[in-house]
Amino acid sequence: MSRTLKALSLLLSYPTEELKAGAGELRAAITEERALKPRTRYALDPLFEEFARDELIDLQGRYVDLFDRTRSLSLHLFEHVHGESRERGQAMIDLRETYLGQGFRMTPEELPDYLPAFLEFASLLPPREAREMLAQPAHVFHGLFERLAKRRTPYGAVLQALIELSGGRVDPEALEDLRRQPDPSADDFVAVDAAWEEAPVKFGPETPEPTGFVAKLRAWKRPADRPPAES
Repeated sequence: MSRTLKALSLLLSYPTEELKAGAGELRAAITEERALKPRTRYALDPLFEEFARDELIDLQGRYVDLFDRTRSLSLHLFEHVHGESRERGQAMIDLRETYLGQGFRMTPEELPDYLPAFLEFASLLPPREAREMLAQPAHVFHGLFERLAKRRTPYGAVLQALIELSGGRVDPEALEDLRRQPDPSADDFVAVDAAWEEAPVKFGPETPEPTGFVAKLRAWKRPADRPPAES
């Protein structure tokens, strides 16, 4: 499972020449490990074919339109939980401390809720613990999968794979909250700009306590009798 998670992490990263050249190795790693069902592995084939066939600049352009320009497809997990609220900053701190507590270090400029980083951390855990970690934001995976499927992009297969690996039940209320959020296409510039307008940040006692995904992340700890993960 660890090699599959690492491969999925890389597939969701910004396309580079190195990633394009190594896509075949990622495909082989997923196939050989067999952590995914055959039909889920086959669903990834169109994305691998794009990496093999298309120019790097085209791959990068599609990636930016999907994940950087479209807020509803952001690969930052807390974007779909907190938006620009004050609680997001504390959740970032808590998640980074979770990583550090297990020996997984990031550079200061990296955000811990970035999905490729989250998956890389999970890839260092034993399979059972990795599934527990993945199950916590499973509703975000479902929401992203639905939005990517609507756009008929092969990246949807990566989220489909994460849903399978998470093996957890989805919080229906949290998923419905995601479904109610605006989901403009990248070429609807007015709607995209409106989606990126910052909501007012609330301070003081009215700030809600964390619930759901964030509360679970704060409470999550690896068993003390196991060594910490190494980056």
